[in-house]
Amino acid sequence: MHPAPARPAIVSRVSDLIGHTPLFELCRTENDSRLLLKLEQFNPTGTAKIRMARAMVDAAETAGRLRPGGRIIESTSGNTGLGLAVIAAERGYAFTAVVDTHAAADKLRCMAALGTELVHVTGGGTGELATAAREELAERMAGEDAAAVFTEQHNNPANAAGYHPVGRELDAALDGRVGVLIGAVGTGGGLCGTGRELRRTVPGVRVVGVEPKGSIAFGGPAHAYHQSGTGTPEGAPVGALVDFDLIDEGVKVGDVEAFATARVVARRTGLLIGGSAGGVVYEALTRMADLPPRTTMVALVNDGGEKYLDTVFDDDWMRARHLADPTVEREIDELLTKLRGN
Repeated sequence: MHPAPARPAIVSRVSDLIGHTPLFELCRTENDSRLLLKLEQFNPTGTAKIRMARAMVDAAETAGRLRPGGRIIESTSGNTGLGLAVIAAERGYAFTAVVDTHAAADKLRCMAALGTELVHVTGGGTGELATAAREELAERMAGEDAAAVFTEQHNNPANAAGYHPVGRELDAALDGRVGVLIGAVGTGGGLCGTGRELRRTVPGVRVVGVEPKGSIAFGGPAHAYHQSGTGTPEGAPVGALVDFDLIDEGVKVGDVEAFATARVVARRTGLLIGGSAGGVVYEALTRMADLPPRTTMVALVNDGGEKYLDTVFDDDWMRARHLADPTVEREIDELLTKLRGN
């Protein structure tokens, strides 16, 4: 088991607050299996992705690619950009985020507040992902600026390495007793980086990846989806960090189920989680009845729901996109009631 390093009582940089995020027991079964949520929203910026943002900048500095006064450029739907904005502010770099209309408005406002230059691209209609266009523009901009580095999160090994501490935190907190690790798959860095490190000490842990219906990493038809910061849309390559040999099972969850779960969890527990985290928790809840006795399943909750108050948690927004389904919410509420009542 890895020892868990203690956080200093007083810190002098926001990035010193990264990590040591709590575990929240959402429910357990009659056979004493439990579902724990790794609440990465307790990182600065309210998201796990600041972990990999710092690791990518560290790697670029070590390699001599990023020098004092330089510029960081990244294509982002929001959370990675928030992390890079913090690190850039701390270290005196300029930061340019290439974004599309799929990003939550509050994420864009936060990046701008931290001094980020926002460059917008369009692709498809309003609210649709334009990942390929973002990537192309970010790469071109970096190529035209000798002082700039395109951190290229989808193919940057430092992305996955940034999540190794999550695996160590889980090992230390649970004394290696983790039966299932389940998390969203976007770039692949979060789930695969955590899972690879956890398997060093817990070789039998089962790793389950979750992507939105419409995403292409695990096959199936491609179509638009509203879960932000996760999945691989049509026209974008699956990132090199998605380790299919590490992932034991890849599954898909629709927007309706993902968002209904986030809304039910908020009402039942007072905990706000993001839309894609809702998809992960939905899949985890549906698996609880089949877990062997005394199994611990950990769901990676990559960000909080505060950034989605005008989308996932807004009734008008949900109805306008035909995502509101009271029947699904009631079914999830009943399942959670049954599990939390044990």
